[in-house]
Amino acid sequence: MTGIFVQGTPLDEQTRCVHWHSPADVVAIRFACCREYYSCFECHEEHAGHAAERWPAAQWTEDAVLCGVCRAELSIAEYLASPGSACPRCGAAFNEGCRLHRHLYFETAPMGAG
Repeated sequence: MTGIFVQGTPLDEQTRCVHWHSPADVVAIRFACCREYYSCFECHEEHAGHAAERWPAAQWTEDAVLCGVCRAELSIAEYLASPGSACPRCGAAFNEGCRLHRHLYFETAPMGAG
């Protein structure tokens, strides 16, 4: 899994970019539109050359979230359900503020879902 390429401007070894670079900004998202990992929504807007598409709730079983610390790919559902905003594999802290931006990456779950 270490061979996953994450796009952005510029990146450190844990997927941080110029837009988001706190110690807890260690998540990259694979976008539904192009199936490419980017450090953040802004990096996708700057480099992808197309509009971002959000993951529909019906596809939340897809591996589309990368922990920049342990390089584990997480399903969207696994990421959204991660206890305490931490990687369920290695325990690395994720930025809790990312919850405010989930609508940029993932469609709202239908009523009664997850």
